[in-house]
Amino acid sequence: MKERYVPENDVPSWPSDDKDTSSAEPKGTKGGAEATVWLPMSGLANGKTEELAVPKVTPESGSWFSPVVEVEDEPDVPETPTPQWSAFAPVTPVEPEEPEAPKTVFVQPVQPRQTDKPDWDQFDRGAATPAREHEMARPEPRPEPPLQEPPQNQPQNLPRRPEQNRVEPPRPAPVPSATMHARPVRIEPTEERFDSEATVGIQRPEPPSEEPPAAEAAAAPAPKPKRKRNVLLITSLVVVLLLAGMGGAAAMPKVSNRLGLPWAPNAPKGDIPKPAGVTRVLHGPDINGVAPSKSGLAAALAGPTGSADLGTLTGTVVDASTGDVLWDKNSGTPLTPASTTKILVVAAALLSMDHGTQISTKVVQGADPGTAILVAGGDPSLTSLPLGTDSPLYPGAAHVDDLVAQVKKASGGKITKVQLDISLFKGPTSAKGWDPEDTAAGNTYMAPVLPVMADGGRNDPKSDHAPRIANPAAALTQKIAGKLEAQAGGTTTAPKDAKVLGEVKSQPLAEFANSLLQLSDNLMADVLARQIALAKGGEASFVGGAAATMDVLKQAGFDLTGVQINDGSGLSDQNKISAKVLSEILAVAAAPDGKDPRTAKLRPLLAGLPVAGGSGTLEKRYGDPASAAGRGWVRGKTGTLSGVNTLAGVVLDTDGRMLVFALMSSGSDQNKGRAALDVVAATLHKCGCR
Repeated sequence: MKERYVPENDVPSWPSDDKDTSSAEPKGTKGGAEATVWLPMSGLANGKTEELAVPKVTPESGSWFSPVVEVEDEPDVPETPTPQWSAFAPVTPVEPEEPEAPKTVFVQPVQPRQTDKPDWDQFDRGAATPAREHEMARPEPRPEPPLQEPPQNQPQNLPRRPEQNRVEPPRPAPVPSATMHARPVRIEPTEERFDSEATVGIQRPEPPSEEPPAAEAAAAPAPKPKRKRNVLLITSLVVVLLLAGMGGAAAMPKVSNRLGLPWAPNAPKGDIPKPAGVTRVLHGPDINGVAPSKSGLAAALAGPTGSADLGTLTGTVVDASTGDVLWDKNSGTPLTPASTTKILVVAAALLSMDHGTQISTKVVQGADPGTAILVAGGDPSLTSLPLGTDSPLYPGAAHVDDLVAQVKKASGGKITKVQLDISLFKGPTSAKGWDPEDTAAGNTYMAPVLPVMADGGRNDPKSDHAPRIANPAAALTQKIAGKLEAQAGGTTTAPKDAKVLGEVKSQPLAEFANSLLQLSDNLMADVLARQIALAKGGEASFVGGAAATMDVLKQAGFDLTGVQINDGSGLSDQNKISAKVLSEILAVAAAPDGKDPRTAKLRPLLAGLPVAGGSGTLEKRYGDPASAAGRGWVRGKTGTLSGVNTLAGVVLDTDGRMLVFALMSSGSDQNKGRAALDVVAATLHKCGCR
């Protein structure tokens, strides 16, 4: 492990062995290596200064951890007070019963250097006093709180700060005297007595346990520090520091990533769970809310529905919880519905088809192994965007690149020609009542109704308002051929039971319908009408799609008196639908759970309705002050043709009651008519109308 840099004056200087060489002077100096260092001593009885020779430590008999000191005879010294700089509170001295052996006195501290101020608070209570090059004056003692019994296994050799690492000659072991305290004795439960650990240069307090006789304490020899224990403590400290350093390094992102540790940022997070099918379900309204009264609602709508900007208006408002009609204005009169026709087509598809149905697009092998045939299944939502990039127009749509990759793998890259099979759809590619410009190249709202194309026939896969291509099916065939490094070979009919080289599927029906309603996508609506016809065994054409839609709704119990449809998109100005039919379908979709068996089938219809000021064809509406109250509350399907403006959907009033509405305006200006319809729907939200 790389060592951390420490400034030179802060580098610890631990002894390399256990021999004490601190008393030796440098060679060549006076006294030589064996000279004795003389230090000034503390004042004695007469206040004089004496000198004491620092004893030598014999390498064979002593060590840095446990020195053996030769004690010289000293004259008796009168009793002196207990040193007040002790880290512990003073303890009453014990008088010896017999004359004392020669004593060793403490060294008188020399005045400290001004640049070397000690910090005595950095040492733990009871720890060994660190050695200094020159003994320094100790500060006045500070009041200390009563101390508990010191731990028996407290370490005696602690790491020192850099300025404390100068090695001093070992001091002579003090001999008990009247000026010193008796060494504490540890008494075991068996009444056996053991000397406590010695300290170096600082006196330890006596434990609160029973004090031993002074004679025994005086006679007890000072035990040598246990070298093995000190070595074990130092070794343990080094190991702990080493482990801490390794742990800190292992916690670093780069290290943990390189070692592949479990907590590394780049460590595998486990297997990605398999995708689970999710069905978005809208719950019914709160049936406990108070419904508006008919009179109150009529009064609130009188002004907005009477606007001249609406031209001829028909409409109805229904309580979704009960199905009661709360307001009505000629709702049974069929008018041109424009794009609200899509409500009937989506409802018929949800009632007659499984909501998880997906439309398939295949590439099969032709009679010649080098020929591939694109078999159109009726999905116009294939996207030309690269794999991994979802279509913003048709979320969940299949990718052209996926289909091409499958074909390359299955054929071994030996395809030389790509042909197109569009035989699934029958009849004309435009409907009765359409304006000739509706399918002209370059328009932004419709393409020829063909059973296969990319991005709805748009030349920009990310823009709903991009121009449409004149022949989107042929353009897709050419694109696939180019990716396979083959030639486009025109139209054909694929052989029955031909080998499938590749297949992709559209988003499920519920999501397909959601995209259709949000964008009011005309092409998807007419394709979906043909899918209803195919599901019912009919012909996939405009006529077949319209007939199948009507049949499904009638069989579901809806009264279609006066209804006439020629397409699924509503582009035909010859379509006729009443506001009553629109409101009845929406009321079943919005009914409380379990009230009507058709509700569960039709509920996804509400999820696809654009939100006022928030999504789809209503995203840029409800910005005027007169209609701003409806932002976020109104959900509705729009319809616009020349002189026609329609809006049908649901809204919550101020009491939380779900209201279903259908409003159809004829003979109105496009912009003014839209704005006037938005005011009516916003008024429904503001209405408590009791």
